[in-house]
Amino acid sequence: MDDLTFTARRATSSTARAENDVDARFRTLVQSPLRAGILRFLSARPGELFDTEALMQTFGRMRLDIENCVRELVDFGVVRKLGGDTPTYGATRPDGAAGGLLDVFLEHRAHVGVEETSPSVQRFREMIGRDEKMLAIFEWIRTAAKSDISVLILGPTGAGKEVVARMIHELSRRSQERFQAVNCAALPDTLFESEIFGYEKGAFTGAHERKPGRLEMANGGTLFLDEVGDLSLVAQAKLLRVLEERRFERLGGNRSIQVDFRLISATNRPLDLFVRESRFREDLYYRINAFAIRLPSLKERAIDIPVLANRFLARYCASNGLQLDAKQLSPEAADQLIRYHWPGNIRELESTVSRAALSAPGRLIRPSDIEFLHAHVGTRAGESTGHRLPTLRDAERTHIVQVLEAARWNKVEAAKILDISRGTLYRKIEEFGLEPATPDPKRRLRQ
Repeated sequence: MDDLTFTARRATSSTARAENDVDARFRTLVQSPLRAGILRFLSARPGELFDTEALMQTFGRMRLDIENCVRELVDFGVVRKLGGDTPTYGATRPDGAAGGLLDVFLEHRAHVGVEETSPSVQRFREMIGRDEKMLAIFEWIRTAAKSDISVLILGPTGAGKEVVARMIHELSRRSQERFQAVNCAALPDTLFESEIFGYEKGAFTGAHERKPGRLEMANGGTLFLDEVGDLSLVAQAKLLRVLEERRFERLGGNRSIQVDFRLISATNRPLDLFVRESRFREDLYYRINAFAIRLPSLKERAIDIPVLANRFLARYCASNGLQLDAKQLSPEAADQLIRYHWPGNIRELESTVSRAALSAPGRLIRPSDIEFLHAHVGTRAGESTGHRLPTLRDAERTHIVQVLEAARWNKVEAAKILDISRGTLYRKIEEFGLEPATPDPKRRLRQ
């Protein structure tokens, strides 16, 4: 082999190694859903520049997360930075192998990678938020995940209680084990024992083989009891014994089984009130409520509504094979979403956004494309509804507000006037997202 051939081969080998290195760096770069999202966002808007605040608002992340991701994109050469007192960022295409990798990435930008579809990543993407209440909840989730302490998640229906429970599990040392979710509201007493404890073959008619219960399947992992406030007193007593002893017997069996699990519970019920009314065992309440996390309703975190809506739009586009920015909310549509009272919270927002994306004929979603399942947008007690006759839900909400105001938000008196229990009144207040119109420091709020 002459010197010229050897030199050429060595140069080729060096070029191949360099290209492989660029390829590995790029794959690592776009493994992060946030970095990949920022890269797609900027690339879809060539010629436009965005500062850190704009990116924070778009992606619903904290400043440090955005700055770290953008810095890595700039270092690789796929994003350019313009200096000044407030730096701005825009898309750019690097030369050579990096440019080719970027082109391939953007051509398949509607494709969601394996890492992005993993359950843990999807949970975190659903829990985005810039509201201070949500930022505090993120810290509580991290704190709860550091130990095996029992957690009680409170909040209205559709606020994401199971999402938080799964996040705690996936951040904990038990993340590699099973997460067993039980819907207590759909579990009658006749099925409680067989579902939770399991049964032996022949324990009852139809028990043709042994079946492990949720407790046994959660061994080493996490047991999530959703709507725990709906358990009967009999079921509560049986659950309390297991929590105290960490042992149980299958239905129809006599062998004691030892279990090691982490308990997370959730409810939209006022358990403290249920305890006072003897509808929930006090000893069980203290067992499950070692660490409480209260989730705000969507109405309480209106600043996050556009961020969540855009995330659901991107998910809709990805699941239907469209580019991730194929559907966009108009400013008027975003304002309409913010004004709505969202009795179904995040779950209702996602279905509403998906329905609007399907109905919109073009790329831009306008207010006329949005259809709400409940009362019309922005209706509040005392506001004019024009010529539209109120629905039963509207009338109920208005009447409850009038009684609460007449009783100066004394819930005990309001419940007597309405002739309902305080528990029912609490549920209605949560359901309608009611709160005093003008806080009065002298007003006595009876709980």
